[in-house]
Amino acid sequence: MRRMALLLTLAAGLSLMAGFNVPSLPLPTPPLPSQAQKAAEVLTKTGTKAMQAARPLSDAEEYYLGRAVAARLLARYPLYRDPEATLYVNQVGLTVARKSSRPHTFRGYHFAVLDSQEPNAFACPGGLILVTRGLLRMCATEDELAAVLAHEVAHVAHKDGVSSISQARWSEVLTTAGAEAARQYGGGVAGAVLNLFEGAVEDVIRTLVVTGYSRQAEEAADREAVSMLTRSGYQPGALAAVLGKMSGGSGGIFRTHPPTAERLARVRSVSRETAPGPKDRVRAERFQRVKF
Repeated sequence: MRRMALLLTLAAGLSLMAGFNVPSLPLPTPPLPSQAQKAAEVLTKTGTKAMQAARPLSDAEEYYLGRAVAARLLARYPLYRDPEATLYVNQVGLTVARKSSRPHTFRGYHFAVLDSQEPNAFACPGGLILVTRGLLRMCATEDELAAVLAHEVAHVAHKDGVSSISQARWSEVLTTAGAEAARQYGGGVAGAVLNLFEGAVEDVIRTLVVTGYSRQAEEAADREAVSMLTRSGYQPGALAAVLGKMSGGSGGIFRTHPPTAERLARVRSVSRETAPGPKDRVRAERFQRVKF
């Protein structure tokens, strides 16, 4: 289980590296063979194994999966170590997240800035959202920053990252961990479960970095993002402004979030601009003070 411990330890380190005030949870201690045998016997006798194999991930499992995904992403993109920028992005992100259809996750939403000029953002399962300096620099206002973060929060709320995991793979994780533990505990089942877990992480990474979400998932995230912006007091048209800047680009978010004319028109149709007020001036000044 050393590889899994290492993977989760890296993920747990995200909270410290990003300056989050989140308590680190202890890594689970592998049970003794006798404990695994007893657990497997209970699973086999009660038939719980079959039920588990069909169930979705729990919130806690989603959280740990998201930490592992974030750890992999941090191996590709270094963190931007600016406490002021990190705090600011978290404040804006949490403001819109509280107005989402899923305002609370297992350990809450957390946002970090990646020190990369590639314009990109990643919504890890469970509520860890990573956004690059390159994408932040595309934003001209705090409202546009809120729009970017709201869209990523919507992917978490809809569990789009989890949905990218092969259902057959997840069922096999549970089946292997249950039925085979008594007979193969040690190198057999531990290695098999770890390989399957790493495969699940790779499923999510592939979606975030290479293939992107489906058109339906992107449109649903757009709709919820506009709703979050409106309910949070931000300009709902900010999302359309950001999408408009994404036309014609290549690489990064341009590859995984390609905005179509139809998608942009749909967002504009549900975005009603509100008259500028005193808060807009405050937000503009606040945004200008932060260096991305």
